[in-house]
Amino acid sequence: MPKSLREGFDAIGRFTTSVEGQDLARMANRSAPELRALDARGERTDQVEYHPAYHALMRRSVAAGLHCSVWENVPDEAGISHQARAVRFFLTAGLERGHLAAISTTAASVAAIAASPRVAKDWAPRVLTRRYDSATKPAMRKQGVTIGMAMTERQGGSDVEGCASTASRVGEGIYRLTGEKWFVGAPMSDAFVTLGRTEEGVSCFLVPRVLEDGAANGIELRRLKDMSGTRSNACVEMGLSQSYGFLLGTAGTGVRTILDMVTLTRLDCALVSAGLMRAALGEAVFHVRRRTVSGNPLAERPIMTRVLADLSLDTAAATALSLRLARSFDRARESREEAAYARLMTPVTKYWVCKSAPGFVSEAMECIGGSGYVEDRPIARHYRDAPASGLWEGTGNAMALDVLRVLGRGRELLDSVVAGIGHDLGPAGARTVDVLRAAIALAQEDEGAARMLTEQLALAAAAAELNRLGAAHIADAFAETRLAGSWRSTYGMLDSRFDAARILEVLCPDADADAGR
Repeated sequence: MPKSLREGFDAIGRFTTSVEGQDLARMANRSAPELRALDARGERTDQVEYHPAYHALMRRSVAAGLHCSVWENVPDEAGISHQARAVRFFLTAGLERGHLAAISTTAASVAAIAASPRVAKDWAPRVLTRRYDSATKPAMRKQGVTIGMAMTERQGGSDVEGCASTASRVGEGIYRLTGEKWFVGAPMSDAFVTLGRTEEGVSCFLVPRVLEDGAANGIELRRLKDMSGTRSNACVEMGLSQSYGFLLGTAGTGVRTILDMVTLTRLDCALVSAGLMRAALGEAVFHVRRRTVSGNPLAERPIMTRVLADLSLDTAAATALSLRLARSFDRARESREEAAYARLMTPVTKYWVCKSAPGFVSEAMECIGGSGYVEDRPIARHYRDAPASGLWEGTGNAMALDVLRVLGRGRELLDSVVAGIGHDLGPAGARTVDVLRAAIALAQEDEGAARMLTEQLALAAAAAELNRLGAAHIADAFAETRLAGSWRSTYGMLDSRFDAARILEVLCPDADADAGR
């Protein structure tokens, strides 16, 4: 690994655990954004005000390139740009999840904007700066911009083909859009990638928030969502009233265009969930190693050790699987096998990692006890934030159905991925491949089995990646308890065949113990 990369990772890691970083995360979430729809004269302003701590977090993440580094030509990240950015994103998620919504959509937006070279010529350079500029003014006069995504409509939900917003052509590549967007994050973005229905069908557009002359672009913010978590991040109901938008791609192919963006945000959802899991586990382990019960160290009680070791296995698997997906993004252009992996494993990874996080954080909180269920601890915020990634960019059922869509296009792509998983699993691969093929056959006959197939693919792929990375004993413990074990619904189910203390020490080294040696 290049020295500059390691130093960058270390710097982010130190900040996320620093008093400054933790204070910024706490303040950004304690002081929720406020909607200022009208000014003192009753004129529409459609402004959302954030706490300065939110802007401070945004400024740091933008400076770190979380919103643009995969599109830059950074010499030390050649061939690994998605992986390098994934590590930074993963680490930052363990500090504060809410502000990463704007970072994620901005990073992913370039994939959609690139579908129209004329639009990309003006907008991509504004994204590819590492300067955060929160001012409300024309994008072309800003030091840097952020881009949001406005896809969900009240009647459609995840059914983007049911888009009811309309778009009328007024010039070459320029349209006016009218409609309602029901759930829009990062409403102070400088533009939004959205969908509208043209004569040719559902099409994709980039809609600026402010026009070149400084006038508003017909975007009204109806109200803020009162969300259960991610409280630092505003989500709004938005109205478009004859708003100007630039066509991205070809009219009538909007779903395909915006899905290029959605694919990248789904990776980010998995990285966020994995980051929250790692942060929650770290907080729980830190507490347990310093807690005594009835005069005995809590960390030495076998029942607690097994719970923490079991949690550690899922953290390792979620992290390895998410970073493996990022690696496939880096290699997709040069390798058909990696392109196949990226297509299939994006919904698979998002499904399992995002679905695992809420229960995981809850168990980690239980390891701490009652003091974990208070807002003084970061884990309380992680607990509220954890469900969001499973809902955004497609729910569990949507991900499982996407896997079936891949299967419906032929077995070749799926067989390629399964064969690769079997190879990386080593000696146990043949048996696992047989299990996966049986799950595939069942899902082909019964849509209701799609979630079972999706989970089996995720577990097998995670074990395969752990084994490929050289953590054979971790991979074995994970596979035996997740793939081959009996049904389990809680943590702490490791049996005595596995050295729980060793697993915990490998995956969560005790820094204080290391310092004393």
